[in-house]
Amino acid sequence: MDNNNKNQGQQLQIEVSPDMAQGVYTNFAIISHTSSEFVVDCAQMMPGVPKAVVRSRVILAPEHAKRLAMALQENLVKYEQEFGRIELPNRQPRTINPFGNGKGEA
Repeated sequence: MDNNNKNQGQQLQIEVSPDMAQGVYTNFAIISHTSSEFVVDCAQMMPGVPKAVVRSRVILAPEHAKRLAMALQENLVKYEQEFGRIELPNRQPRTINPFGNGKGEA
């Protein structure tokens, strides 16, 4: 029996500490890459504040970045099947400022 057959019956257990379980809210991401890695900086921007604060950084091998992209796409499809289409206002290919012109509104 090879290793692939041995591993099929095993389940992966994942432990999440209480601090990590709180999560990090992000509404802005910057993705960059080199030949050997992808870097995803998850940031938080507030309306009227010209500076985004990086709250989390994830560094991935290219293969893992592609797996992540495929897993996100699969989950987006499932989400939209259950809850309806996700609409993007002012749809643009890339958004530098998620709050538009940076002017606060009340």
